[in-house]
Amino acid sequence: MPRLRQVSRAETTSEHVRKTYDLLFGDRDPVAEPGTATGTRGDWWTVFALVPDILEHANRGFALYRNPERRLDPQLRELGQTRVGWVKGSQFVFSQHCKSMRGLKMPEEKIAAIPDWQVADCFDDRERAVLAYADCLAAGGRTPQGVFDKLRTFLSDEEIMEFTYITCLYDMHAVMSRALRLEFDDRDDPIVEVPAPESFSARDFLDTGRR
Repeated sequence: MPRLRQVSRAETTSEHVRKTYDLLFGDRDPVAEPGTATGTRGDWWTVFALVPDILEHANRGFALYRNPERRLDPQLRELGQTRVGWVKGSQFVFSQHCKSMRGLKMPEEKIAAIPDWQVADCFDDRERAVLAYADCLAAGGRTPQGVFDKLRTFLSDEEIMEFTYITCLYDMHAVMSRALRLEFDDRDDPIVEVPAPESFSARDFLDTGRR
């Protein structure tokens, strides 16, 4: 379950939350009857509803990148969103945007190759450049000039700005989803100590005499 409380339909007094629930869940209470059309539980929405103006702000972000006035090729945009989900370890962001790429008719070969794009032969120069830039953004923004120069051979300054903003927006969503254990990111951390055999002594690490 998420780390924060979920907001039921009956509990909320926000018209924006109610409209969001209507759009995604019909007349169901998404806390009592979870589930969305994409197969998620829907708790991203019910947790964000704790602060209605944050949910509204997030919804405006979704509307922004889908706005028909965007100049950026939607397939390039989705490469950035999906890759940053993978880099940040968010199964929710990665999985949802694999679906979005499929909706944009991205070939299955390319969707499958996003985790190892660096050695995949299926991407063209444009796609490789935006994937490289997405990695730079996910790593904190440090971007070699060569990556930026390559972007400028096929993207305008406006398109680069759109790509940068949208990819960083989804970097944030990936981080928040993992921290709050929302949707598919409700998973225990796999990095834990593996117990040693009962016969193990801590001295064995330094006992070089038994070789």
